[in-house]
Amino acid sequence: MTASVDHVPARANSLRQFLGLMLGSVGVVYGDIGTSPLYAFREALRPFAAGGVDRAEIIGLISLVIWTLTIIVTIKYVILLLRADNNGEGGTLALLALLMKKGTKYPVLMFFTGIFGASLFIGDAMITPALSVLSAVEGLKLVTPDLHNYVLPISVAIMVLLFAVQSRGTGAVAVFFGPITLIWFLVLGAAGVAHIGDDLAILGAFNPVHAVGFLWDAGLVGFIVLGAVFLTVTGAEALYADLGHFGRAPIQAAWIAVVFPALTLNYLGQGALVLSHPEAISDPFFLMFPKWALLPVVILATLATIIASQSVITGAFSLVRQAIHLGFLPRFEICYTSETHTGQIYLPLVNTALLTGVLVLMFVFGSSESLAPAYGVSITGAMLIDTVLAFEFVRRQWGWAVLTAAAVLLPLFFLEMVFLGANLFKVHHGGYVPILFAGTLITIMWTWRRGVALLREKTARLEVPLDQFIAAIERKSEHGPVEVPGTAIFLTATPDTTPSVLLHNIKHNHVLHEHNVILTIKTARVPYVGETDRYTLTKLSDRFSKLELRFGFMDDQNVSRALARCRKEGFKFEIMSTSFYLGRRKLVPDPASGMPRWQDRLFIAMADSAIDPTDYFHLPANRVVELGEQVII
Repeated sequence: MTASVDHVPARANSLRQFLGLMLGSVGVVYGDIGTSPLYAFREALRPFAAGGVDRAEIIGLISLVIWTLTIIVTIKYVILLLRADNNGEGGTLALLALLMKKGTKYPVLMFFTGIFGASLFIGDAMITPALSVLSAVEGLKLVTPDLHNYVLPISVAIMVLLFAVQSRGTGAVAVFFGPITLIWFLVLGAAGVAHIGDDLAILGAFNPVHAVGFLWDAGLVGFIVLGAVFLTVTGAEALYADLGHFGRAPIQAAWIAVVFPALTLNYLGQGALVLSHPEAISDPFFLMFPKWALLPVVILATLATIIASQSVITGAFSLVRQAIHLGFLPRFEICYTSETHTGQIYLPLVNTALLTGVLVLMFVFGSSESLAPAYGVSITGAMLIDTVLAFEFVRRQWGWAVLTAAAVLLPLFFLEMVFLGANLFKVHHGGYVPILFAGTLITIMWTWRRGVALLREKTARLEVPLDQFIAAIERKSEHGPVEVPGTAIFLTATPDTTPSVLLHNIKHNHVLHEHNVILTIKTARVPYVGETDRYTLTKLSDRFSKLELRFGFMDDQNVSRALARCRKEGFKFEIMSTSFYLGRRKLVPDPASGMPRWQDRLFIAMADSAIDPTDYFHLPANRVVELGEQVII
């Protein structure tokens, strides 16, 4: 999106553009799910490693994998959820914003459900890089066992380098995402085809009866194995989150033509390999390749996992920006790494937090085998929440009857509940990590929302209605404050009341500008707001006007740029004779505020860590005046 044109979701106008978007989606959208063959089948076999695994169990496991990919990814995401968009954008918060805009009977439940899903996704942004890169680099142990002790240091070095380059932007690197990941999927498919002939009985996995029979015969062990089977669909939520970047049709085509066949063939090949060579159970993926090909495959796998990691990191940046604009988090510094694409952003605080989390996970768990249980809880929880929000969406937006929505989504809900239950068995083995992380983020978001509401409630008691203030000023024009030339713009969240900074300016400086603009910045419940709908200017009197600027929750909230557009449309003011007035509040905790003392202190700490509004809204720093006040909360 450029600064001067309205944003529209990605759309192909020619076959060449369509293929370009399709290739891009292979790299960005499917980078995460494409690395699952590295560890998913291996982890599913883990419970059988000690007692051995028979042929029927291998075929049943592969059948489970194939039908999990079919039901969860193909039916739920590719066919259904890609159609549930918010002006072309997808993802948990985009869906939540749409529900809040359209109205729902359960706003509190939907709010907590949505932010829980968002929290799990951000947790996924920590676990994915750690698990994927560790699993790829661990292939070095098969090249030569002497490299065993270097797996963790190499993985840590890759992660530090990856997070270090985030501030430089991902535009140049993204050009290579699609081709490299396409090569990766071709290698996956080719390796599978090369081994399916090891035992053609594996083709029986296409029959879902084998999947059902496996679960029936395996009992409790089979239920536990389901947690590992779900690792095969990790990254499926990226289909939905990246909808606006590539469009529905290219993402669907990439899945059907490239990704799904490659994954299916590879899992079939791994199954056939284990059927014919039971000793391959230790690492069926890397043992598919001859000795001479191991090092190139490890290098390619590492590149693929770096791309997968980059995808979820970028997704976390985008999701946090949405949360900030929707009022779920305080304003953090957002750096735009591209002059033309606002989607390419960098959040220093979030980047540091993610890197810290990834390194802690790597050092605490030490291997992909130990970290895999933590991954399953995060993914199943996020997908289950998408289903819950989708149930409300199809009724509110598409007008489905309750019975119709239940008939379509309840089977998915119960299936994902089963997968979640299977993963909860692993809570004590690392599954507690995403739960703790999501709980922390929910506490932070809820504290911020509650604190902001209490703050507005307290300041509202002292507010003066704007129309009464203007009428009083006009009556006292001869004995009122001294009028000075120029324009003053007062930022406020409540446009119908007099900004406290305006009252303080008159009280302490005894002056009033020739032109005064009450500026309110609104975040719409849509991803982007077109430039033609950006502002509304209302003249209140000869000296007072009210200006409302509207941005989408994925827009760059650049006030200076928006004001420049207003000037072109007839809003007359000179920037060099204009001052921007901001209120600076010092918050003091109060035990009787309505929040516990710990929550008071958390809210104050969050408010203090927020970026200065001057930087966040891109105001001209040399034209900003700040006046402070103390508020007890």
